[in-house]
Amino acid sequence: MFAYIKGNLVQKKEDSIIVDNAGIGYRIFCPPSVQERIGKLNDQVCVYTYHYVREDTAALYGFPSPVEHDLFILLLQVTGIGPKVAASLSGSIPASEFALAVITGDTNRLIQIKGVGKKVAERIILELKDKLKGFAHEMDGMDDRFSGSSALEAVGGITVIREAVSALVVLGYSATQAMNAANEAYTVDIKTEELIRKALRLL
Repeated sequence: MFAYIKGNLVQKKEDSIIVDNAGIGYRIFCPPSVQERIGKLNDQVCVYTYHYVREDTAALYGFPSPVEHDLFILLLQVTGIGPKVAASLSGSIPASEFALAVITGDTNRLIQIKGVGKKVAERIILELKDKLKGFAHEMDGMDDRFSGSSALEAVGGITVIREAVSALVVLGYSATQAMNAANEAYTVDIKTEELIRKALRLL
């Protein structure tokens, strides 16, 4: 319903903020860690929003960037995860670290986040890894698509590229978008997480 809301940040509460836009105060739910990144009181801010609607509730959830907004939406697709946990998780871990944790099965990284226990972390990894199955055939043809690229000329480069592409697909990008961004961002000896960060800036 609302892609984003720009206005004056007039109030902060434990679980939400109020942004005044043309005399209308929008209550936007977000954890304290996210509030800090959105801005300070009386700042002019831009909050990316998601309108969460169910039979018994309707609420706006806010994020400082489109990447965190998209990660929130992705997490809502996981069985048993509601908006509060999704907002906490998306606001507590960089998207690159989250995606890397999913593709490497790193439950220990996810359980460091408030509200995420071992069972929830395992469910996140299980269900979001399944999203990679749909583009496995495209990954099989990856060597041909990157023929002559700097990534393939470097020893181990294709492994890093593959991991980064998998992570970007977990975050909701198409295989083609992910491949192109990862290849453009690649430099010799770059680590997977840094490559994901650089690729995200290109998408």
